[in-house]
Formats: sequence, structure tokens, C-alpha cells
Amino acid sequence: MDAHLIEFISLLVRWLHIIAGIAWIGSSFYFIWLDNSLEAPPPDSEAAKKGVAGELWAVHGGGFYNPQKYAVAPASLPDKLHWFKWEAYTTWLSGTALLVLVYWLNAQTMMVDATVASLTTWQAVGIGLASMIGSWVVYDGLCRSPLGKRDALLGVVVFAWMTALAWGLAHAFGGRAAFIHVGTSIGTIMVANVAMVIIPGQRKMVEAMRVGKLPDPIYGKRGKQRSVHNNYFTLPVLFIMISNHYASTYSHPHAWAVLALFSLAAVSIRHFFNRRHKGVIEWRYPIFGAALLGVVAWWTTPHLAPLPKVNGPVTFDQVRAIVGQRCVTCHSPAPTFAGITAPPAGVLLHTPEAIAQNAQRLYQQVVVTRIMPLGNVTQITDYERAQVAAWIADGAKTK
Repeated sequence: MDAHLIEFISLLVRWLHIIAGIAWIGSSFYFIWLDNSLEAPPPDSEAAKKGVAGELWAVHGGGFYNPQKYAVAPASLPDKLHWFKWEAYTTWLSGTALLVLVYWLNAQTMMVDATVASLTTWQAVGIGLASMIGSWVVYDGLCRSPLGKRDALLGVVVFAWMTALAWGLAHAFGGRAAFIHVGTSIGTIMVANVAMVIIPGQRKMVEAMRVGKLPDPIYGKRGKQRSVHNNYFTLPVLFIMISNHYASTYSHPHAWAVLALFSLAAVSIRHFFNRRHKGVIEWRYPIFGAALLGVVAWWTTPHLAPLPKVNGPVTFDQVRAIVGQRCVTCHSPAPTFAGITAPPAGVLLHTPEAIAQNAQRLYQQVVVTRIMPLGNVTQITDYERAQVAAWIADGAKTK
């Protein structure tokens, strides 16, 4: 019952995380589009006299809209002012809860890979927590330094820092844990931008207006810069969220570099759309992104050492014994491996029918990528992997 309760809580938290993430990323995409699509009103128009720097007309859902953006602030504060913050806070809180439930509470299974580094549970969790906090400290320091006034160079340095972080985590954790902690580090930067820069700046602008003062435009500039940064972070984070389903990425010997290339491609493609919203179409950016993804597709093609030669045909009973010893502790209706409450990815291997049904999954994960068993915790041998491969090549027969 406890295992089921933990699994169900994890399901609800993951659901909440996805919903909140859609809302946050959706608002980020919308507001960047809106900001880049605004047109300055005629100098002698009422809007210009009110201090409106840009406006546009849009139609959606059967209604017409006329959003306006002020150069600094309106002459008077409206009675009702909508704030955009809870999407960010809910996404981060639910994501961190998932990190604790899935990774930190099962660190020896989900994070520690003895072939990478021998860590205690507390060491692994400590490194994970430090990566999140440290990333924000470094990033925020860079933004507040003189480098923060040079957006392009700042972007290059931040990208280099995140690549260095990915390299460091790849030398501490297993591939999936390294990827997800880069994602949580980026997510922490994004939510801290909202909670510690954007919202406080907006509050100061509102407070100034309430006492009859003109808001300092520096807060608007800082908020805009961090908001744009968050917009570029979105696609790399989304890739990390789905990457755990694709072992060829996180199981690569240079997984940190694979992540860096994916992220660079994502940023390039995002930049194309941001420029397009301004009416500037530069195909070099999506072409560059597509080229990088092509390189990654070629680079992540498995090139593992050949498996030993198997003498004679392999029977299903031999394969079933291997699966029973190396895989079923996790891939059964009631897993017995510590920290696993449900079969990963819903894959069951506890019956002959289940093994035959998942033969191609076995081949991909056990033979091709060799990412399973995770961290090779059950110590499957290369000869056993070769036996599984031979059985599948012979038709995956159960009799």
C-alpha cells in the first residue's frame, strides 16, 4: 500500500508539473511574441500621448484584443493588475518535489552509477542540491557584472557555464540523473529570475506609482532581460524532460556534450522564432539548429565494443533465467528492488509472454545501448547480453 501511495503521489505531482509548465512556457512564448510584435503608435495619437510605446490588434476565439505596452508605466495605477508568477512557482515546486520523490529518495538506484563515481546517498543529494543553488549564484553574478550589459557575450558565457556544469555532473552521476540535474539547475535559474528579479522589480515600480513617483525604468529593463533569458532556456529544459526516454542521448560516453549540442540547437531555433516575431526572417538559425541535430543523430549512433560470440543456439529458458536474475527485480508487477515502486516505463518481464512481447525493447536497452540494467546494478555480463541478442536474432521464440 505504501508503495502504491508513493507511486500515486508521484503521478499527481508529475501531472501538476506538466500542467504548470505548459502554463509558464506558454506565457513566456506569448509575451515574447507580444513584445516583439508591438508597433509604435503615431506620435500624435492618444496612445502616444499616454506614454504607450507599442501596441497591436489581434483576434482570437471570436474576440478582438488591443494590448498596449507603456514605455515605463501608465500615468495612474489601474484598480486591478494581473501578475504572472504562480505558473513559475508551481512548476518549480512540483518539479523539485518530483526530483526528491524519483531521484533523491532513491539516490543509490537513480543517481549513483558505480562505474562513474562511488557516492553515498547524502553525497549524491548534496551534489544535486549544490548544482541547483550554485547555478543561480553563478548566473546571477554574471548578469549583475559588467558582462550583463553585453547580451550576446553574456549568452555565450552562460552557455559555457551550463556546459561545464553538465560535464561535472556527468562525472558524478549516471546519465539520466546528470541530465535531470542540469534541467533542475536551469529551472532554478528561471524561477529565481521571476522570484528575485522580475517580481521584486515590478513591485518597486508599483510602489513608486502608489506614492506618486515615476518608476525607475531600470527595473523594467532588468525584468525584460531575465524574461528573455527564460524564454531561451525553455527548449533545452523541455528536451531534458523527455530525454530520459531516449537512452542514446544520456548513455553516450560524452553525454554532457550531446546535451550541449541539443541545447545549442534549441537556442538557435528559438532565436529564429524570436527574430521572426520582429519581422526578420533569418533561415541560417534553424538551418544551423537542424545541422547540429543531424550531427547528434550521427554521433549518438551506438558504437559499442562487440559482444562475445555465443556458441550454439540460445533457448528461451536460458534467456528467461537471465531476465529473471537481472531484470525482473524491477520489471514485475511488484518490484523487489529497493526504491522501485512500479516497473520502469511500465515494462513487465515476469512471464514468457511479457518477455516475448518486449523482445525489441530488451534488444534496444540491453544489447544496443546497454543502458539497462541501470548502472548495471544487477551485474549482467557481456556474454549474457550476447545470449539475449542471439535469441532475438533467432526470432525470439518461447518454445
